[in-house]
Amino acid sequence: MGLLWSLRPVPGSKPWLRMRKMNVQTPMEVTISVYPGYQTEGFLDQVPLAGVVVERWYMAPGVRRIPVTEAGLTATLFLPPGPGPFPGLLDLWGGGGKLVEYRSALLASHGFASLALDYLTAKVTIETGKMVDNQYFERAYKVLEQHPQILSSRIAIIGLSLGTSITLKMAVYSQVAKLRCVVCISGSHVQPVDGSVEQIMSFFNKNAEKTRFNNENHMICRDLLLPIPTDPSLKVDVGQLQCPLLLVVGEDDQNWPTHESAMDIKEMMERAGNSHLLTLLSYPDTGHLIEPPFTPFAKASSFRAVSSRQKLVALWGGETAAHSRAQEDAWRKTLVFLRANLYGGVNTGIASFSNL
Repeated sequence: MGLLWSLRPVPGSKPWLRMRKMNVQTPMEVTISVYPGYQTEGFLDQVPLAGVVVERWYMAPGVRRIPVTEAGLTATLFLPPGPGPFPGLLDLWGGGGKLVEYRSALLASHGFASLALDYLTAKVTIETGKMVDNQYFERAYKVLEQHPQILSSRIAIIGLSLGTSITLKMAVYSQVAKLRCVVCISGSHVQPVDGSVEQIMSFFNKNAEKTRFNNENHMICRDLLLPIPTDPSLKVDVGQLQCPLLLVVGEDDQNWPTHESAMDIKEMMERAGNSHLLTLLSYPDTGHLIEPPFTPFAKASSFRAVSSRQKLVALWGGETAAHSRAQEDAWRKTLVFLRANLYGGVNTGIASFSNL
């Protein structure tokens, strides 16, 4: 799979590109060609000895993609093949906004009904100019809970980056969401615990002067939440957590203090006596963007923050091979964790898509 995770933009392309599959209903087509000798450029000027087109699908045969607009949501529900019922997942991405579907499509291909939710650039936000409130996420949970093909008592949340802030807040404080487990990738528990999304982002922006830039002018944001506060009103009380938590951490994350946050979460849970609920996966030489496996590595890429709309180059961190191995290992262990906590004792007779 190194042919895929080591893919890079063609020389001369627009700089700082990050490869993401935004239309999951079509495959990613990869042309693999063999040329004589060892070459690193000039391929378009030569005739290959042989070549083949490989298709990479995010949706297994039979997976259903259903746009969701009820309850004021901007979301897409992916249902696995078959009648179900299936466990449910709420899928939350980070500070770039938009409706990102490829992880949910893959999760449905592995037997989990998954709702990809846009919460920063949702239709209601575009129409009113106001950011969503905390009830928006509870309404998304209710959509899963009330769906006839979803097991209402077996629902989890998976969050990346800013999405982990919402995930942990809901897991600990929501009176509506009764979660079986949560997965937090490259995130932190540091936030004003009574805050809305807007207040959380304002809290982060208060420390904007701690933003650093490296010698290539790439933005480093990991210091914004450091040092980890001791004020209990500024971090989710994970000691109250009552469901299993999987934390996935890149030790070279340059965008967020995920390693320091994980250590504090671990310490808080040990002190509270619920550390048996914590599974921590920590990967050296791994950056912020821990994606589904074989996603081409991007150490830095163009990024436009929803809050400022300013376009910058964000330094995510990581080294190509180590980061790519971490993505593969974390994905495999995430699926094991979700199956154990959402499928334990349930047999729906579904087959998973084993390619990814």
